[in-house]
Amino acid sequence: MAKDSSTPYTNNIESEYILKGGIKMGYESLAADILQNVGGEQNVSNLYHCATRLRFTLKDNKKAKKQKIENLDGVITVVEAGGMFQVVIGNTVNDVYEAITKISDLGMSTEEDNTPKEKKNLLNSFIDMIAAVFAPTLGVLAGSGLIKGVLALFTSVGWLSVESGTYVVLNAAADAFFYFLPIFLAYTAAKKFKTDIFIAMVLAAALVYPTITAAYTDSTAINFLGLPVSLAKYSSTVIPAILAVYVLSYLERFIRKRLHESVRNLLTPFICLIIMVPLTLMVVGPIANSASQLIANGYLAVYNFSPILSGAVIGGFWQVLVIFGLHWGMVPVMTNNISFYGRDTLGPGCMTAVAAQAGAVLGVFLKAKDKKIKSLALSAFISALFGITEPAVYGITLKYKKPFYIACIVGAIFGGVAGAAGAGALAVATRSILSFPIYIGQGFVWLVASYFLAMIAACILTFLFGYKDEVAKEEQKMLNNEKELILEKPAQGKTIALSKVDDPTFSSGVLGEGFAVIPTRGEVYSPVDGMISSIFPSKHAVGIITAEGAEILIHIGIDTVNLGGKYFETFIEQDSQVRAGQLLVKFDLEKIKENGYDPTIMVLVTNSSTFEKIEFVDDNQSVTIDANFDEVLV
Repeated sequence: MAKDSSTPYTNNIESEYILKGGIKMGYESLAADILQNVGGEQNVSNLYHCATRLRFTLKDNKKAKKQKIENLDGVITVVEAGGMFQVVIGNTVNDVYEAITKISDLGMSTEEDNTPKEKKNLLNSFIDMIAAVFAPTLGVLAGSGLIKGVLALFTSVGWLSVESGTYVVLNAAADAFFYFLPIFLAYTAAKKFKTDIFIAMVLAAALVYPTITAAYTDSTAINFLGLPVSLAKYSSTVIPAILAVYVLSYLERFIRKRLHESVRNLLTPFICLIIMVPLTLMVVGPIANSASQLIANGYLAVYNFSPILSGAVIGGFWQVLVIFGLHWGMVPVMTNNISFYGRDTLGPGCMTAVAAQAGAVLGVFLKAKDKKIKSLALSAFISALFGITEPAVYGITLKYKKPFYIACIVGAIFGGVAGAAGAGALAVATRSILSFPIYIGQGFVWLVASYFLAMIAACILTFLFGYKDEVAKEEQKMLNNEKELILEKPAQGKTIALSKVDDPTFSSGVLGEGFAVIPTRGEVYSPVDGMISSIFPSKHAVGIITAEGAEILIHIGIDTVNLGGKYFETFIEQDSQVRAGQLLVKFDLEKIKENGYDPTIMVLVTNSSTFEKIEFVDDNQSVTIDANFDEVLV
């Protein structure tokens, strides 16, 4: 059993998640375990999260214990890609992220990190930057996009007029994020590039300042110190703000280091804005805008060459990109398409890819007989319907391989159908069943049909050819065979088999396998590393849960609950982490005997059926807790 699962962090978060054994614990416990196993806070140079993943940029990836993190309850898997150490959590990732920020300084600091970092290739650096800039905006991006879609639906069927006040108000809610997108991206880019956030936001705001926008709209010439300013439309754009903030980060650090601290906070913003606003409007902005136009025209050329091929490639490989976290590289392209053309034709292929994964896990759910697999598949199917496919991919389809291949092929076929129909998205949003309204317009009916046909086809093919329940059972059996638990002696005294305890509730084994100790000293120590899941008010019993999911009950004495805590003193707190050998409880052994109570200490594994092998260690002797236990230790 692992001996380093304890953590120095305290637990004070009220939110909670459910362990496999059904026991609740604070997100902070999971956060602390993750943080410890990535090498500690000191090994993290940057942390943010997207819809399902914690994305760590580590100073030394070798210090991270990938396998231990993957084994934590609450973690789906770990992916190392794009230069990042990605811990896949699922829908509760935001809660875990907030817990990490509360037990550490991560996510708070904007100071430059001078720790030498491993060099990344150009692609990894680009993906890391794009993910860091776009990930924090994902929620509002999806929400705003959904409002846009609903408005498009209501106006298309005549339920709402574009001249009505209701439309104007709701359209403001939908369009505000996209119109002022450069300002929001400046905020996240400033955090990524470690520069002053508010200088960056003012710089981006200058790009969409009403006078500047009106000058571009009216084709009014503007000069700065006699030099012409090349105006462009910057609302809803992506690259200009990001590039401008990147340049600002170097200028701001250069200026800050050369100013005396007495005037630094005043003159740094003054100098930066005087230099960067004109420089951005005259040089950086036009260059970035031209790059944006080039990207948009390049994608349009590919799409026009073959809409079917374009949709098929995205539908077939989108989920592969998601696995490695590389899908973030497509987000600027999607946003750029909407900025220049008013719609994005990449999105439909993504929708069919997600639908196919949902269908594949539905096929597994219908075929499987194992209750755990059915439960996991149903949960993954529901998540996939709302655009979150990591539980489906890592928990089911990729694990059994054939369902994943089937989903990719089906996604490609119907992605091609959606591409041929010319379907497109009005906004960037999650690939959810709720996102259909953003696809209102050309090819909408074909997209909806492709989505559900992809789901149905993947489900049927997986049911018929992609999954065998016998294979799953054999894998589960192998997994159980590898699951072992080692318990240490919790107190001084004579060890006896549980069957020798003078209480049928314990001796019958109905509460689980274990052993007992007739104590010679009134001190009880933890037999395992783990978390205190319960402390009885009478202090005579303590529950512990380990990182492996073992549920341990330490019961001091028989019927000692009647003492109401008298003669007992606890040295641990609810939800605290403990190590094997750590003092848990002290009790007055003689007083308990004098009051007529049997002081025997029982150690039970209440979910022992989930472990193939449970061992007890007494000094240097290791004994398997089974039928031979009586013969060896009694």
